Amino acid sequence: MRYGHIRSDRCGIVLAGGDGRRLQPFIRRLVGYDLPKQYMRFVGTRSMLEHTWDRAGRLVAAERLFTVIARDHLEHGEVRRQISSRAAGTVIVQPANRETGPGILLPLMHLHKRYPHATVAIFPSDHFILEEGLFAAHVREAFEFVERAPEKIAFLAAVPTGPEPEYGYILPDYEDARPTLPARRIKAFIEKPESRMAARLLDLGALWNTMVMVFRPDSLLDLVRLSNPALHRAFQRIFRALGTTRETGAVERAYRNLPSVNFSRDLLEVMDVYDRGQLSVVPMKGVFWSDWGSEERIRSVLRKYGHHDCMHGVRLVMRSRGIIVRDPGPRRVAGL
Repeated sequence: MRYGHIRSDRCGIVLAGGDGRRLQPFIRRLVGYDLPKQYMRFVGTRSMLEHTWDRAGRLVAAERLFTVIARDHLEHGEVRRQISSRAAGTVIVQPANRETGPGILLPLMHLHKRYPHATVAIFPSDHFILEEGLFAAHVREAFEFVERAPEKIAFLAAVPTGPEPEYGYILPDYEDARPTLPARRIKAFIEKPESRMAARLLDLGALWNTMVMVFRPDSLLDLVRLSNPALHRAFQRIFRALGTTRETGAVERAYRNLPSVNFSRDLLEVMDVYDRGQLSVVPMKGVFWSDWGSEERIRSVLRKYGHHDCMHGVRLVMRSRGIIVRDPGPRRVAGL
């Protein structure tokens, strides 16, 4: 696979700190034990996390690609096996999962300490993306946009295929007479609207928020400071302690007192109040994207692209080199 030139000042953060509790009953039926969904192999011989590393690796060098997990993930041998392949010092372990706000900010503190002038991309690890080359091209566009305008924060958004109340939405400012290509200003963030509102948002030209975003750390941290000063102070204390003998204690103390903060719901919907034109959206045209947060969504995507519906009457066994699918009927599908 050809990745092309990778800019040395570009960094990435892979979000893998979630517990995926909603999918645990489904996962137990598939493999017989609990495992956070990002470590599962639903498609092919790679886990969702490994797919994400490969996508991000087209754009960011391995030593600059950070991954955040939760400490209790390390209880799983499969997790330890997967993260053992990563570059030294790039797996950041949270004492506990405190949702996506702290999940972004903790690795960002480490990254910002080591690479203070970097441009950063965020990659969630529980997404299905079909056209990976085109996806990488859109992220590359966002990198170039932010490098030209360092005050900007660029969110990549998927073109909706229908009203989806479980997704977050971004409403671009279509009244902007001078949109800065390839991005437009963001008019509003709407997190998980009810069904009628989701349909109305589609009529207004809203896009699905993928939570893939590109920014300079100072720009994002400035908006966090304005929208949630207490959260910003907590992570500034961690930042000052990194690389010293106080580091472990500072992180432990902070996480004991941290509330759960959802980045989309608790920060983005507040950030647009303080936005001075920094928040921009890059539409991911031509890319099929799905957030695999539910069993039905996984089934639906597999059916859409012609895979055998391996979720009914089928025993799946995870092995170290992939998924084996055994079907009691006449059709057999192996190594999806």
